[in-house]
Amino acid sequence: MPWNSHHYPESMGNLDPAVREKAIEIANALLRRGLPEARAIRIAIVSAKRWAEAIGSRIDLG
Repeated sequence: MPWNSHHYPESMGNLDPAVREKAIEIANALLRRGLPEARAIRIAIVSAKRWAEAIGSRIDLG
C-alpha cells in the first residue's frame, strides 16, 4: 500500500515534514521496484536525510 502524508511508517514519524515527504516519495518508488517494505523504509529515510543535507536546508534531520 503506498504511503502518503497521512499514512506512513511509524519510523518516519519524527522526521521533519519536508524530509518525511521526500522519504515517502522514495519509499513508494522503491516499493514499486519490488524492494521489501522494511528495506525500502530504511533506504528512504537515509536518502531523504542526505537529500536535505545536499540542498543545504535548515531542516531538522532527526
